[in-house]
Amino acid sequence: MAYFITGATGFIGRNLASELTSRGEPIYVLVRPGSRPRLERLLASCRERAKLIIPVEGDLQDERLGIAETDRRRLRGQIRHFFHLGALYDLGAAAADLERANVLGTRNALDCARDVQAGCFHLVSSIAAAGRYAGTFTEDMFAEAQGLDHPYFRTKHESEAMVRGTTHIPWRVYRPGMVVGHSATGEMDKVDGPYYLFRLIQKVRDALPSWLPLIGFEGGHVNLVPVDFVARALAHLAHVPGHDGGCFHLTDPRDRRIGDVINIFAKAAHAPMMNLRLDPQAIATLPALARAAGKTLEPWRRIGAQVLRELGVEPSLLTLLNYPTRFDARRAQQLLVAANIQVPPLEDYAWRLWDYWERQLDPDLTKPGDLAARVRGQKVLVTGGSSGIGRATARKLAQAGAHVLIVARDTSRLAAVREQLTSEGGNVDTYSCDLADPEACDAFVTRLLAEHGHVDVLINNAGHSIRRAIEHTYGRFHDYERLMRVNYFAAVRVTLGLLPAMVSHGGGHVIGISSIGALSNAARFAAYNASKAALEAFCRTAAAEFSDKGVRFTVVNMPLVRTPMVAPTKLYEQFPLIQPEEAADIVCQAITRRPQRLTSRLGLLAQLIEACAPGLGQAIMSENFRMFPESEAAGGSCAASRPSSEEMLALASLMHGVGR
Repeated sequence: MAYFITGATGFIGRNLASELTSRGEPIYVLVRPGSRPRLERLLASCRERAKLIIPVEGDLQDERLGIAETDRRRLRGQIRHFFHLGALYDLGAAAADLERANVLGTRNALDCARDVQAGCFHLVSSIAAAGRYAGTFTEDMFAEAQGLDHPYFRTKHESEAMVRGTTHIPWRVYRPGMVVGHSATGEMDKVDGPYYLFRLIQKVRDALPSWLPLIGFEGGHVNLVPVDFVARALAHLAHVPGHDGGCFHLTDPRDRRIGDVINIFAKAAHAPMMNLRLDPQAIATLPALARAAGKTLEPWRRIGAQVLRELGVEPSLLTLLNYPTRFDARRAQQLLVAANIQVPPLEDYAWRLWDYWERQLDPDLTKPGDLAARVRGQKVLVTGGSSGIGRATARKLAQAGAHVLIVARDTSRLAAVREQLTSEGGNVDTYSCDLADPEACDAFVTRLLAEHGHVDVLINNAGHSIRRAIEHTYGRFHDYERLMRVNYFAAVRVTLGLLPAMVSHGGGHVIGISSIGALSNAARFAAYNASKAALEAFCRTAAAEFSDKGVRFTVVNMPLVRTPMVAPTKLYEQFPLIQPEEAADIVCQAITRRPQRLTSRLGLLAQLIEACAPGLGQAIMSENFRMFPESEAAGGSCAASRPSSEEMLALASLMHGVGR
């Protein structure tokens, strides 16, 4: 006899298939034509028993699962256990998608199981089939479900009703709790359920000491089970005779509140814990007007949605924060305990779940394939892309599969960078333009839109720097005008020209390359810092205005980079300036993560000093001003010829430790 599994390449299915291989029988698995990589992962998880896995091509949404007649004839009479795990496990999915996957998919699976004369149909349902039942939901309850207004709850209930109503084939139903990673390895395939709260815990941990007691909330009931327990339980219960027509709750017998679970994971993350937790009834006593405002006022909803996006929390998860249902699993537990299968305490494996998430699933992690996944096939404009940071960034983007558009003044440098990138297989278009010239800039934007329609990512990198003390600029107001034209007005003009097409196309990303000097108020850079601060202010304001239009803005406070722009200042030869390729990595990180601001540790320190002790920051910059002379290019030829002092060399050495 053999097994058949739908959803075998999914998280639970992969673990179930691996568990069933120990029984030595063939396991037929439904595989969509485009799921070959997931099938390979399934085979790898089964190791030396992978030969028992036999793929059958088909699709949940097709009649009889889309399995060819020849394959169904081969399976007929051979399948003792037909496991149906194929479904859409996503609270945030569209109702139509849930209907197709969960209801239509179950109907097609039942028809296929009848056609191949399967011995028993095993439906892996969910505790969501109970809806929002107020109280304890037992394994014998079904029609008593309440609060099925959410499409995920409704479709899981309807699919189970379909199986319960069949008279053509024996069946069993299993309702797992909220499935988390493997209790021994922590492995999980995606961010889901309680994992949406991990980023919030991480941010609290990074901002506050672990010993600080917090006030939080108790929340509703939550039932978590590790995937290895679910797989072992399914494999065992399916083979226990005499239980056809029964339902089993694969849940944790320990009742936990959301506040308990958050504290368990906070402890695993070495984050502060909620020592005082408000009861849900206490939260319910908030003034009715305040609660109504939070539900009905559109601005509050938009603000809430923005906060949730920043924290990586799925909005639909909020429906579970006050979940009222507990689950009785006595029937399943009685059979599982006899086989020594039990749910391990969450406290024993929470640290493994956290560790795996932080190393593998944290959205802030930068992985080798992230840039390619973000920019492949997208149009990315790099201003000032013929040298330095811009050129290095353009090369990395071209290697990642982006359609790179480069604009710069120097035609010979543009030709060189285009030749290099195209010879490496990149898709590159170059444009010669002085962006500081308003008419030329407008003409360039018009041409760009005519040729490409829109730009997905704009990197405002073109810039110029002048290191000169204010007292040496009394008669050089043109320094300030020049830097504003290049660093601010040109960037804003290009951005304004491209924004309408970005919005109409559904969104985009604008990156402003600023400087650490805008955070530290670096001496001798008044004109440069002011132009970059203006660019930052524009980006922050635009971010607020375009957040609901899908356009994101990021400010990158770049540390000093060894580029032609800083070459005239010989003093920098003694400092640990980063290379253009390293700066390009920072820009690529901004593209993949899309934060509001990206800066170095030194930049964060400068922000902290400015916020908490601005006088200290001023004193540091004042001493810096006196310690480091004017460059020869800025008119300080006498001072620049002095040998480096011990203080200067010591500071240069210190910068190696804090500058990145």
